[in-house]
Amino acid sequence: MTATCVILDIGGVLEITPETGWAQRWEARLKLPMGTVHERMHDVWRAGSVGSISEREVHEQVAARLGLDAPQVEAFMADLWEEYLGTPNEELIDYVQGLRGVCRLGILSNSFVGARERETTLYHFDELVEQIVYSHEIGIEKPDLRAFEAAYASLDVRPETCLFIDDVAVNVAAAQAAGMQAHLFEDNARTITRIAAHLKARPLAPEWVPLG
Repeated sequence: MTATCVILDIGGVLEITPETGWAQRWEARLKLPMGTVHERMHDVWRAGSVGSISEREVHEQVAARLGLDAPQVEAFMADLWEEYLGTPNEELIDYVQGLRGVCRLGILSNSFVGARERETTLYHFDELVEQIVYSHEIGIEKPDLRAFEAAYASLDVRPETCLFIDDVAVNVAAAQAAGMQAHLFEDNARTITRIAAHLKARPLAPEWVPLG
């Protein structure tokens, strides 16, 4: 099947995710040296990003490694998710919503176990695009070329028909290495202009049936 395709990142693109300082606040609260939280939890964060650990196991490791009781673990994880989920980039989301039926739409996100459920509840990305490929579900993170292959394969399109949008330069370069076109997200205006140019250059194939 041949069709024009746009695939977007979530954090820093569809979600606005400034650092909230949650880890530093917990270090101050627990009287730990700066950087201790991520140092102690590094391998757990990594495991969560590729789905080799469950949410329950994440909570258990947070409790064990930081010496937190159950209510503290819940508060700690709530602070983590608050930064992770950020706020919706409403202008870009609205623009992408208007592309339904115009092109194939997908998401490729380096994620964390539990992300799909929370982002579906908050932002309904499952209704915005046709396919969402999360690193914690496929066990592969960007910039591994296999992550990009999984994204365009999920939409049954050729890589050269796809424009990938990400806010991390190494991921943009990797998408290009995977045969896709790619754009570094810096602001909505330039990104919308780039998407529009991509769609203009590659008209919709007549055999594609748009979403209902």
